Amino acid sequence: MPSFWRHVNKVLKEASIVIEVLDARSIEDTRHIEIENKIEGMGKKILYVITKCDLVNLRDLKKGMKHLKPAVFISSKEKHGTTILKKKILELSKGESVTVAVVGYPNVGKSSLINALSGRGAARTSSESGYTKGMQKIKVDNKIMVLDTPGVYPHREKDMVKHGKIGAIDYSKIKDPELVVLKLIEEKKNLIMKYYEVFEQDPELLLEKIAIKKKRLSKGGGPDLESASRLILKDWQTGKIK
Repeated sequence: MPSFWRHVNKVLKEASIVIEVLDARSIEDTRHIEIENKIEGMGKKILYVITKCDLVNLRDLKKGMKHLKPAVFISSKEKHGTTILKKKILELSKGESVTVAVVGYPNVGKSSLINALSGRGAARTSSESGYTKGMQKIKVDNKIMVLDTPGVYPHREKDMVKHGKIGAIDYSKIKDPELVVLKLIEEKKNLIMKYYEVFEQDPELLLEKIAIKKKRLSKGGGPDLESASRLILKDWQTGKIK
């Protein structure tokens, strides 16, 4: 078993409440069913926290999280929802002191969430996926202790397209960025067209036109689709496209 899974299992045992951090733009894709099953099997309480909510339409967000209960949505960047989250944690612990584990995919926003909760840069953060190494203990206040964990993939999940879309693999490290971006364009076409102010219904033609507009060109002067794809993925993963 990889060492990060050992960390996660240890953290789950230590905690009474487990926060699963989900990306508001891809709620279902960032659900970690393997960890959810572990939490259920251990009889622990789960709290879904949907982060990056400043990047989506609130109406769509509420619709997407209807079946996830209890759930809180926050923006770590804008510091929205952290007071509500603290209240929900204490509600679940019935006002008692509690240890809370924070789990999820790489780069889903776990460390940013912890920093928003604690009000200081206690958890190391980076826009590069998989940055957190090992377990960190962070005291949020007199009643809440948080255990951070490295982001983990489900054991047999090898879905490069999904991992690229949700930012679990950094845009600079994806082997076939064009494949990932074409799938992203299919799902988020209107957002991408609006952001780059390039309008084309065919995903491949849209990618070509964005490459030309952003001057991502090959030596022969044609569109460099790999370079353009990495640019789009970077803008998506860092929250510029919203």
